Amino acid sequence: MKKIINPYIGSEKDSGYNCFACAPHNPCGLKMEFYEDGEEVVSYWKAGTNYQGWVDTLHGGIQATLVDETSSWLISRKKQVSGMTTNLSMKYMKPIPCGTDEPVEIRTRIKEEKRNFVFIEATILYKGEICSKGETTFFCFSKEKSEKEFQFRQVNVEE
Repeated sequence: MKKIINPYIGSEKDSGYNCFACAPHNPCGLKMEFYEDGEEVVSYWKAGTNYQGWVDTLHGGIQATLVDETSSWLISRKKQVSGMTTNLSMKYMKPIPCGTDEPVEIRTRIKEEKRNFVFIEATILYKGEICSKGETTFFCFSKEKSEKEFQFRQVNVEE
């Protein structure tokens, strides 16, 4: 497993980069990091109590954000372009506790591609058990549009 280098770190002032999910300097954000594991992109994230919905349970909207963001980094790493979510659906199967030292594991992989659309499957695991499943559809922009209009930068891994 290789850590994905966030190409936007250090460009916050220049580009306006302050993503709720992955910007490391956003004081309210999730500060997610990502790893490449073969064909998958993975994130490990600790659910603090300030992200709960019901008592001691991770909010479903935060779970959807975790899936959406990890899917986005899958597009960035595997397709090397910018994309936008056109559809996201979640299936919540088991509650995920908040406030523990055990991280949740978010795994994404490309299921299918049709023209500029990429269909992604995602799972959220806690202690190795699947708690939620997600499916996202991304529209992928051309490399030129990604660079010119969305400030896309090539996404690499640490060697």
